[in-house]
Amino acid sequence: MTSLTSLLTLVLCGAVLAGCGTATGTSRGKPDPHAVQAAAPGKAACVRTTPAENAEGAQATNAARGQAGLPPVRANMLLAEVAASHACDMATRGLMTHRGSSSTGPGPRVKARGYATRLTAENIAAGPYDLPRVLGEWNRSQGHLDNIMIPQVRDYGIGQAVGADGRTRFWTAIYAAPR
Repeated sequence: MTSLTSLLTLVLCGAVLAGCGTATGTSRGKPDPHAVQAAAPGKAACVRTTPAENAEGAQATNAARGQAGLPPVRANMLLAEVAASHACDMATRGLMTHRGSSSTGPGPRVKARGYATRLTAENIAAGPYDLPRVLGEWNRSQGHLDNIMIPQVRDYGIGQAVGADGRTRFWTAIYAAPR
């Protein structure tokens, strides 16, 4: 059984600006040196983000941004769909990574869905965490908080999926600035 410390490590390693883990993931043949095998690969339960969940995520993000004097983000359902799709991809592979099965990161994923972006950032996590817990962990983790505090960010979306083990939740939050 994975200890709470190990699971917390998984959460804290997910920031695009913070590196950890081992080289187990690939995208277009290139190993991802920051990927973490968080669960066994297999059939994932892919969950569609509700507007209420997306708004809850934006509210937690805005609480942190407001304390720093930054403008609020808007909950964006297109970004939530992209985030949910990436969470599903990670859960299917059991792999916490910013690289998708067919993408190198969040920028190409949001552009492919028609969001005209000038900047994207992404937080990811894997573990037995519900929405309030993962949002709280990100707000307490410097690497994740760095993404949350990017001044230009205006739009936000969050998504989740449950791994084949039925316990491990994979989370993705996308922060973006439109053109």
